[in-house]
Amino acid sequence: MKTFVKSAAAFLLLVLFVNLSVSAQEHKKEYVATLVGFYNLENLFDTINTPGVKDEEFTPEGPKLWNGERYHHKLHNMAKVISQIGTEINPDGLAVLGISEVENEGVVKDLVAQPALKSHHYQIIHYDSPDRRGIDVAMLYNPKYFKPYKTSSHRLYVDQLKDFRTRDQLLVDGVLSGDTVHIIVNHWPSRYGGEKRSRWLRDAAAGLSRKIADSILQQDPQARILVMGDLNDNPTNESVIKYMSAKGKQDKLKPNDFFNPMWEMYKKGNGTLAWHDTWSLFDQILVSQSLLGKDYTHLKLLKAVIYKKPFLVNKDGRYKGYPYRTFVGNTFQGGYSDHLPVFVVLVKEAR
Repeated sequence: MKTFVKSAAAFLLLVLFVNLSVSAQEHKKEYVATLVGFYNLENLFDTINTPGVKDEEFTPEGPKLWNGERYHHKLHNMAKVISQIGTEINPDGLAVLGISEVENEGVVKDLVAQPALKSHHYQIIHYDSPDRRGIDVAMLYNPKYFKPYKTSSHRLYVDQLKDFRTRDQLLVDGVLSGDTVHIIVNHWPSRYGGEKRSRWLRDAAAGLSRKIADSILQQDPQARILVMGDLNDNPTNESVIKYMSAKGKQDKLKPNDFFNPMWEMYKKGNGTLAWHDTWSLFDQILVSQSLLGKDYTHLKLLKAVIYKKPFLVNKDGRYKGYPYRTFVGNTFQGGYSDHLPVFVVLVKEAR
């Protein structure tokens, strides 16, 4: 059986037939592969000192000497990565990409205007967040595959910290390759001050994501929901397992639990960022149970992928094998991000 392309929207890949445990009759069917990803862009700031935001280090006068040349180098690099993710599966690449650590809508517009991304025709969904550093989450989407019909931004309030400010959570409802989906884009609170000391804040963020998801499931118990983001926790942390109710084994799922396809990869030692010679897998995509199973008349999860191409990691030196980032401290490296991108492959019968 040969791999062929009927069109970019109906891309038939031999690996789909290998991985889909279907009958001989079903082997004759064509399948659409739709890709949904997430990428922490690591400090995509413009060069302007914005009042009320702690962005001084990313200005020409700041310690990082963040000028127009470095900004455009960063944009070029981010666009290069995004343009290539998943193209070996679908030539159009990602249908949807959640992103984090972007300063404002302006930098996202500059990103999608890069030559490497123009052919993808990415549209933008963005809300300003109250984060003290001014960083937000956002979404890029290819209108050929995804048509949003409702968007909303959800704020995390913490009673014990009246002045707490972090990234809002972005909810986008839309139609993806013919199926209604709900996508929540996150960047949960950091581990600043230590993992244990800050754990309760990520638990609270997970609780907000869970609340958003539950409100959707109450309206439609069969809703297709993807929760993605830099969670600043691993698949085994309590924020993910307990508060988000996301588990790594499908046979252990209870009603309304989420499945975490990143869990198995993490248990095998894979990750999306490295620190002190230890890999963490903070960048995750969780799926509701309606995206599982073998009924490919609707979108179903095939697999999750950490996009780890050789050019995205350091080839030598002290940080050999680590993600090749833009800065180490205040020293400009000219790389990409301290995080690796992730994506999921969703499969559906072609019509």
